Amino acid sequence: MKKLELHITIATDNCTAITELTQQCDLSTTVIKQAINKGALWLTRNKKTQRLRRLKKTLKIGEQIHFYYDEKILSQIPIPAKLIADKGDYSIWYKPYGMLSQGTKWSDHCSISRWAQKQLLPERPVFIVHRLDKAATGLIIVAHTKTAVRALTAMFEGRNINQFELEKHYQIIVHGNHSNHCQPEIITVDIDNKKSKSTFSLLSYDETNDLSLIAVKIESGRKHQIRRHAASINLPVVGDRLHGNKNKCYSEELNLQLTAVKLSFICPLTKEKQVFELEENLKPKLKKVIAQLKQ
Repeated sequence: MKKLELHITIATDNCTAITELTQQCDLSTTVIKQAINKGALWLTRNKKTQRLRRLKKTLKIGEQIHFYYDEKILSQIPIPAKLIADKGDYSIWYKPYGMLSQGTKWSDHCSISRWAQKQLLPERPVFIVHRLDKAATGLIIVAHTKTAVRALTAMFEGRNINQFELEKHYQIIVHGNHSNHCQPEIITVDIDNKKSKSTFSLLSYDETNDLSLIAVKIESGRKHQIRRHAASINLPVVGDRLHGNKNKCYSEELNLQLTAVKLSFICPLTKEKQVFELEENLKPKLKKVIAQLKQ
């Protein structure tokens, strides 16, 4: 799989990125265009670097283009996200397993931000409000105006959180019996030296396979908080290859069993109560996971 990184300072006015790149590498024009469409090209202009997709955009002397080509990444096909609600200033999506919240310097075609931008009509700007891990699934909000992204980001970052009554609900499937724990169980183990709080409540337990389906409500949003809190009480999330049981050998088909199932809040734009919840078939299922674990 071919991989290359180019940083080119423009020496001629009114040239294009395609012209410069074809002179600097042995990739065909078609391949370069496809990579640019998938987000592999960046432009530095006036000390600001942004992704560039406009093939006919003319460049000026002294500007720089940055081309990040990774055939393995660019060959990936995004799994379709599902639109839950379009509120105009923002939209709510179901993010599938393996989809990024936003792109990397190498591409953004497998991100929820790019997917939303390409799928929504009319096409709108896209701004990330909050994130879900690549391995997690569930509800995610994407903003489409600068006003919306500022207001919604402030809400998710915890500023005036009581005013907006923000609630974030998840479901996880873990190894072990959570019925042996107090109900609900409040976990306050610090994450990266920062205060964190998760509330775990048992939904069901499969004794034969020693698996628990748990509802989780979080009041903070630390990195991998739910996964790390679950591991801290010796109930690792199924499919967690990073913080879970290192002795477990999962098939590639088994996803991380962590899903954002419900969001509710007072919209900071309209002051109206908003509640979004996944349909049942998109939530974690014990029977499905048990079958996958036996493969």
